Amino acid sequence: MDLMKRLLFLLAGGGALLCAADLEGVRIVYVMPMAHGLDQYLASRLTSDHVFQIVTDPKLADAVLTDRVGEGFQLQLENIFPTPKPPTPEPPPEDAAKAAKSEKTSKHDKDKESSFPSSPPMFGDTVNKLDAPTSNNSFGRSKGSIFLVDAKSRQVVWSTFDPTKGSAAKDLDRTASDIVNRVKKALNPKQ
Repeated sequence: MDLMKRLLFLLAGGGALLCAADLEGVRIVYVMPMAHGLDQYLASRLTSDHVFQIVTDPKLADAVLTDRVGEGFQLQLENIFPTPKPPTPEPPPEDAAKAAKSEKTSKHDKDKESSFPSSPPMFGDTVNKLDAPTSNNSFGRSKGSIFLVDAKSRQVVWSTFDPTKGSAAKDLDRTASDIVNRVKKALNPKQ
């Protein structure tokens, strides 16, 4: 039983080291809009304390700082950092001739179709018109949680819970200061 406890302790400690290594690799951060403008206070504190370089173009960032995770956030990340698609293999030479012939046939069929007027759909478009309906709601928002998400792997490399005491400027600045101090402590655990 004692051996099992040691093994679990080592595995847990190793996991913490892996997370710390991921956090140490973060240099450039994009801060997503947050409730009550907390993002502005965080950007100011992170910059003035020289913790991270803050950018206004999310495509330049190593990580994203946000107050929500979930489907809406995932859609926003996919828009900013699209997942690379695997390359499509080239068809063999004999298949290329068939593909060219098939393409000519389908083009001829499309020309025929375009000469006939198309009738409008009976009931109209029933698809949701919003680009990302879940990105507009606050369901995924946990008041007080802050997440630092790696832009490429989409893994949360650091998080904290620090609810704002109010929406006054001094309250938001105090919360931002507390959060930045926690990030600095996570980056330099020996201090």
